[in-house]
Amino acid sequence: MNPGTVLSEIQKQVSKGSKCYWILLDPDDFTLSQASDIAAQAQECGVNGILIGGSLLNTNHLDDFTAAIKKNISIPAILFPGDATQISAEADAILFLSLVSGRNPVNLIGEQVKGAPLIKKCGIEPISTAYMLVESGAVSSVEFMSNTRPLPRTKPMIAAAHALAAQYMGMSMIYLEAGSGAPQSVPNETIQAVRDYVDIPLIVGGGIRDVKTAQEKLAAGADVIVTGNLLRQEKGLEVMKKIVEVVKNN
Repeated sequence: MNPGTVLSEIQKQVSKGSKCYWILLDPDDFTLSQASDIAAQAQECGVNGILIGGSLLNTNHLDDFTAAIKKNISIPAILFPGDATQISAEADAILFLSLVSGRNPVNLIGEQVKGAPLIKKCGIEPISTAYMLVESGAVSSVEFMSNTRPLPRTKPMIAAAHALAAQYMGMSMIYLEAGSGAPQSVPNETIQAVRDYVDIPLIVGGGIRDVKTAQEKLAAGADVIVTGNLLRQEKGLEVMKKIVEVVKNN
């Protein structure tokens, strides 16, 4: 990827009405060879980008993990950091996340201040992203680690107001998140409400483990869908390939 082109390419796809599909690879869940192989298969079948990261990294090989993935792909490798320690110069870009659904200043601005100088030094593209956690029926890793309450899943307009405020503050994308391994995905009504309020790219992740759920999120207004735990399941790669076809046909 050319420096500084990841966001512009996303915006270009969205402006054409095209949908995108990213997969999330957590360094705690895969070896370097496994991640490299999955990323190559993902690109071959039409996945648009690879997210790298997690709420808590127990491993200490983020640079090696990212580099191993990059060797086999030409699609963007984008960091999805849990905190300011999860930054690697090997990536193409980083989602510069602010957890706007919570009220914990550490996740609104604290970690961002810590990470900004390193991101500049690494020369990777920062993509300002409003990260919004939505109730999923269980306490997620993000909720626990961030010490914040998620947005209520039965109050879509609360989510819409948060997303609009984020857009007005100049953020480039919205990320609605149910959490890794969520028993329930982000409600379609919430996605629709946010889509009606903002005109920047909308990402939806968490709890998407089958084609039907992927179709629902796209129909509700998601521009980008993300799957993560799916790839740890039996036949996960087969489902990934089916989801790619759904995304292409939307």
